[in-house]
Amino acid sequence: MAHRAVGAGQSIALAGAAATSSAFKVQSSVVRVVAKGAPAFVAIGTEPVATTSDYYVPAGGTATIAITKASQRVVNVIVGAATTLVCPEGTQMPFNVGDRVTIQDSSDSNYDTKISNAQVTNVYHSSGRDGYFQTRIKVSADTSGISTAFDPACHASLYRSNSVSALTPDGATGGVLYVQQVQTSGDA
Repeated sequence: MAHRAVGAGQSIALAGAAATSSAFKVQSSVVRVVAKGAPAFVAIGTEPVATTSDYYVPAGGTATIAITKASQRVVNVIVGAATTLVCPEGTQMPFNVGDRVTIQDSSDSNYDTKISNAQVTNVYHSSGRDGYFQTRIKVSADTSGISTAFDPACHASLYRSNSVSALTPDGATGGVLYVQQVQTSGDA
């Protein structure tokens, strides 16, 4: 099986307590993990905390774990203490309450910084609410300090955000879990 790296890789120091990676934009449907120096239990999600009932990777072992990729174009941002993101009319919203999202390629880098790994707190599907016919989501990002108007022509996209959490059993220490999103091809 061939792998192509997607985005930047990360590493997590393994210990008896769960440690969690930085959040990353889900840009592939697969994460490859390598446990070096100690076995690891691995959990992947919006706010994962690994336990000994999660996916097991033996010391020196590798695993290719499926994750759910989702993205959506953003056509407007309504700034505030909680931020509303407006998507094109007639499109489905792939995000649900509790998901975490990150915006990319907005018209102002302040949006990219402030709307990073933000939690979805509401999804509006109804048409005509407050004069809107587009699907919208509210996220827990404070954008009230951004004075630049959002440029709808900028082709900004919203991506699901995930993190990886890992721990090693039985008090083993000194190991590292390497994490990398990959694209795969060939036989599994």
